[in-house]
Amino acid sequence: MQNNAPRLLIAGTGSGCGKTTVTSAVLRALQRRGEALAAFKCGPDYIDPMFHNAVLGIPSRNLDLFFVDENEVRGQLARHVPAGGIGIIEGVMGFYDGISGTSDAASAAHLARATDTPAVLVVRPRGQSLSLAAEIGGFRDFAPNTLRGVILNGVSKAMYPFYKAIAEKAGLTVYGCLPPVPEAEIPDRHLGLVTAQEIGDLQHKLDLLADAAEEGLDLDGLLALAHTAPPLADESAPFAPVADRPVRIAVARDRAFCFYYADNFDVLRALGAEIVEFSPVADEKLPEPIDGLYLGGGYPELYAEQLAANRTMRESIRAAVQGGLPTIAECGGFLYLHRTLDGAEMAGVIDADAHMTKRLQPFGYVTLTAGRDNLLCRAGATIRAHEFHYAQSGDNGDAFRAQKPNGRAWDCVHANETLYAGFSHLYFRANPAFAQSFVRACAQGR
Repeated sequence: MQNNAPRLLIAGTGSGCGKTTVTSAVLRALQRRGEALAAFKCGPDYIDPMFHNAVLGIPSRNLDLFFVDENEVRGQLARHVPAGGIGIIEGVMGFYDGISGTSDAASAAHLARATDTPAVLVVRPRGQSLSLAAEIGGFRDFAPNTLRGVILNGVSKAMYPFYKAIAEKAGLTVYGCLPPVPEAEIPDRHLGLVTAQEIGDLQHKLDLLADAAEEGLDLDGLLALAHTAPPLADESAPFAPVADRPVRIAVARDRAFCFYYADNFDVLRALGAEIVEFSPVADEKLPEPIDGLYLGGGYPELYAEQLAANRTMRESIRAAVQGGLPTIAECGGFLYLHRTLDGAEMAGVIDADAHMTKRLQPFGYVTLTAGRDNLLCRAGATIRAHEFHYAQSGDNGDAFRAQKPNGRAWDCVHANETLYAGFSHLYFRANPAFAQSFVRACAQGR
């Protein structure tokens, strides 16, 4: 399948320059013009896509060149950019920041090159004047890239002509500025921005950002730039159902458990699963009937008291998992299966306690290798995954060996024939056989 897939990547000089703010402003402004849109996020982040989803009302998808190859990310764009519409991709960290500090592999620059996507660089001038041109010129000339323009973020209308003239010395088109919008600021916390669903007046904030974008950005120019991207083809083979009957997988989805890759649900549905959402915070017990359980990541530490108070749900989940219900529990979901989290009672499946710390634990991309047969794979099978958490467990498990790209390795994950529970987040297209095994196990269980 070939798709013209007009598209644009909004990159940044580094974390904190305002990529998510600018991306959300552009998405809402173009949506108000009636453009058909799809949003994407470079890298493994969960939170930024929630803001894209809040703007458009449809899932934002991750494009990650550590998890999958270049052909697959091109296919994802071809599949999901709507006919006659535009794809907007938000970058990750700084434009060239990749898996390691010595390579741009899996960076926004790599993704833009791999997908022939024109990129614009979000720059926030801070305590500089002519040095701004040197900074932009450095990004332009550092390595082969698809940079075509610049957006000045946090620049007032009064100062915009001054900074525009300086930025143009770097030889890239300046597509306007997004002035400060204090009423639309989004707070952050230990894992990044607060989640979209926690902001009660988010739609109002998004409209304020769109107002600023319509006034300060060259939206027509950005649309024209997106249309310079060449067509893409989806050459990936479709998934086929692997079960001889439909299966129902209960997915924890509320403020405590909200970190999921939209593409994982696409894969599960294609394999024959129905997704049934429930809330460990608010619901009394697991939905019925179900054939499997998926406890994703999130912020269980912020809702530990509510989770502990919901005794019937904790007992329902403990009985189901201990009774052999096929279960995947990632990061926050893994913490919920512990005996306690910071002293609050949890489900009690994992015979250990967990607690929060004040610093990131071993984090980043990992490759998981199974040490023994389990729910998702045979011994020796591998899948690329990601970790990002401040929590520690009294028992990380030893069913898998995690190895970072720099060579650091450790044992992790509790796994048996019906359970996968660990800190690592899985992206099923990194090894679809893991998802296929899960769905098959669900079909055999009831």
